[in-house]
Parts: sequence; structure tokens; C-alpha cells
Amino acid sequence: MLKKNEIYQTEIIDYTTEGSGVCKIDGIAVFVPNSAVGDRLKVRILKSNKKYAYGKIEEMIEPSENRITPDCDIFHQCGGCTFRHISYESELAFKQKRVYDTLTRIGGIDGSMIHEIERADYRDQYRNKAQLPITRDKDGHIRVGFFAPASHRIIPLDDCMLQSASFRAAIQIFLDWANSENVPPYDERNHSGILRHLYLRYAENTDELMVCIVANAKELRKEKKLVKMLTQGLPNLKTIVLNTNAEKTNVITGDTYRVLYGSGYITDELCGLKFYISPQSFYQVNHRQTEKLYTIAAEFAALKQGEILLDMYCGIGTIGLTMAAKAEKLIGVEIIPRAIEDAKKNAEINGIGNAEFICKDASSAAIMLKDRQIKPDCIILDPPRKGCAKDLIDTIAGMSPLRIVYVSCDPATLARDIKIFAEKGYYTEKAIPVDMFPRTVHVETVVLMSAASRRSRFRVETSLTCDKSSSRI
Repeated sequence: MLKKNEIYQTEIIDYTTEGSGVCKIDGIAVFVPNSAVGDRLKVRILKSNKKYAYGKIEEMIEPSENRITPDCDIFHQCGGCTFRHISYESELAFKQKRVYDTLTRIGGIDGSMIHEIERADYRDQYRNKAQLPITRDKDGHIRVGFFAPASHRIIPLDDCMLQSASFRAAIQIFLDWANSENVPPYDERNHSGILRHLYLRYAENTDELMVCIVANAKELRKEKKLVKMLTQGLPNLKTIVLNTNAEKTNVITGDTYRVLYGSGYITDELCGLKFYISPQSFYQVNHRQTEKLYTIAAEFAALKQGEILLDMYCGIGTIGLTMAAKAEKLIGVEIIPRAIEDAKKNAEINGIGNAEFICKDASSAAIMLKDRQIKPDCIILDPPRKGCAKDLIDTIAGMSPLRIVYVSCDPATLARDIKIFAEKGYYTEKAIPVDMFPRTVHVETVVLMSAASRRSRFRVETSLTCDKSSSRI
């Protein structure tokens, strides 16, 4: 076991899934944050056991050729970014390797089925959603920021290179109001104070902005003044919403929303369709990469007239509705009632009449559809990070779809699930990683699975719903 505070000379040879560098010292793996593969350095041991250890950079002997000068002074503190210190090509190589290693090792698929990662053309200011905790700085000023990694310590910030530039003015106006009225930030230690989070959403294609204040109260002090300041200072502001969260919880938003200004939602355009977005709506945070991802998913789905598309975890209907024109019928499933309401509105405003939306959890809905003897030709899966429950996979396989398109935000649970699907007779045909979250460790992957009896004759048919220039097939 390595000794705490001992310093060793070593070289970084790999990354963890969290983005820390990995080196080997006396046969023990040591994890070193903010390091880069190829760095030759001295590492101080901070914590150790018989199998692995944690260290920090004590001295840089020779930096990796993959290193770049970070363009943010606090990225290593706030935890929003992981890779501002390495080149984008190195970041993509890490993500490609992560997907490849995980799907081949855990999922058991042939590595030749994993295609090159879909890179992002824009790596900054892509996030259309921000949920910023509110605090006081050491001088007593009310600030917003991000939680430091693995803590509830807030790192104050004035700007973030990942967030939409349209958020800057909204943040400043909100802070001007909060400081002038001395509205106290929430303190989770004693459940006191009012302001918990500033929650912002932006529609890139329509330039519409939403401001949502999450508070430990049903009303705000001088809230009419806040509305006036925001509406006068933000020409593209479409709505202001107050969310009440009075619970002793780490969950950001509560169940109660009150509209202070506007309609309570913004509208964006994605893949040629319009979408209502409320504070509760799930909507991908990177608009341009989402269009690429949905294009790949549509190509994999290869829908034909007369076929039924089942969109599990449909949210506000985005994926399914962008494919609905190619299908005979679209059925969307989502457990959140407000999301289903939004999905129905989104079908209506786009004139899509062949869509049905069901408010149930995925497993229950799949059983219900099977009981209705509905046999989808293609099923879209876009589950949360934990992946699909085994009973859902059993039910989906029992519905005998020809194709399954799985959109995943976690390679490990994706690999676990595709292995289970293979046991049910569904084999992976193609997998394409998509860099939805540049400068972070996260990566999306789109996988096509088809029934075993069709493997030898199945070919993906191009079925674009977005810009053809983004096609990877």
C-alpha cells in the first residue's frame, strides 16, 4: 500500500470514467484529477488502500502533448467541465475508447460495429438549460454558482463557458434584485432562507428565454419589482415562473409552479418541428447535437409507411414526433403527466394526427400495449442513466419488434442492457457515439438492435428527418 503524502515520479497512461488521469505506482492504480495522458509528473498520494490510491499533481516534469492552456480559471473547482485542459481531439479519443471498451467488454459486441464518434462543431455556449444554486460569498453578496464535485459547497461564478450567452444578463438582473432586496439564500443545514436555485432555459432557434426561480416560499419579496426588472432588461424573455420547493431535499424543484409572467413555457424548433418547453419538460441541452443524434436514430429506425413506432421514455415527444411522418402510427410513453400534456400539445401544433401518448411507467405501458395486441415494428428507447429494468426488456422482446433503437447517456448500463437483449434474440447491428456534452466526460450512444432472424438481411435505410449533411451512415 502506498504511503500518504509520499511523492512519486510517474506518467499518466489512461483516464477513469470520471475523467481523472490514471498512473501505476508499484503496481497500484493511482487516480490523479486534472492530469492528461502522457503527462510525466510527480504525484503526492492523498489516500490509499491495497487496490488503488488517490493523488494530486505535485510537480509537472513534462506536460503531455495533448495538454492545452485552460480557458477557464475555475473549471477544476466547479466540476462543470472535466476536459478544458486537453485538446478536443484527445477528449473525443477518450469518449470513443470509453464506448468501445465498455460495449465490447460488458456488452460482448463486435468492435467493428462501433462507428466513429459524432463530433460537436461547437464546444462552448451549447447548454440551453442552467440550474444554479444560490449562496452568499465571503463578502455577504448573493451569488449563483455550481456545486463543487462530490459536495454541496457552492463555487460562485459570474459566467460559464458551457452555458448559453443569453443567460448572463438574466443572472445579473436577478442578482441585482436579490441583493437590493436582501432576499436570503436557502441554507440546507437549518432549512432557512428563501432562494434555492435560479433555473434558466433558452430556445436556440426561436431566441426565447425562460426564467424560473426555485424558492422555499410561495411568494417572493417584491416579486413585481423582479418581474419588471427582468422584462425591461431582457427583450427575448417569454416567461417567468416561480417554483416552490419547501422540502428538506436535494431535489432541485418542487411540485408547485406559479406563472409570474407570460405563458409558463417557451417554444423551440427542432428537426423542422415546434416544441413547447415548460420548466418540467425534458429537452436535450445541446440543440445542434440533438439534431445530429435524432438524425442517426431516424436512420436506424428506417421506418416505412404502415409501420408502428413505439417511443418509450418519450418526454415531450421530441424523438417520436420527428419520425412520425414516416410511420403509420406513433405511440409515446412517459411517466410524468406534464410531459405527456406537452407531448400532446406538440403533436397538435405540428399537425401530427397519428400520435397517441400514454402516461404510465415504461414497464406497465409495455405490458398494457402487449395486452392490446399492439405489435410495434420499431421501438425507441431513451431511458434515464440507470437504463432499462429487466422486466421491461422481457416485455419488449415479447412484443417482437423488428428493430430497437436505444439512445443511452451511460455506456455501462447500455452495455448491460444490450447483452440482455442479445439473450432475448436481439443483436447489435450498429453503434454510434455522439458528443452531446463537449468538455465533460459524458457521451451519448445510439445503438441499433434487430431480431436474430433478420440479421443476415437487415440493412439500415436512410430516413432523414433533419439536415442530411449531418448523416453518418
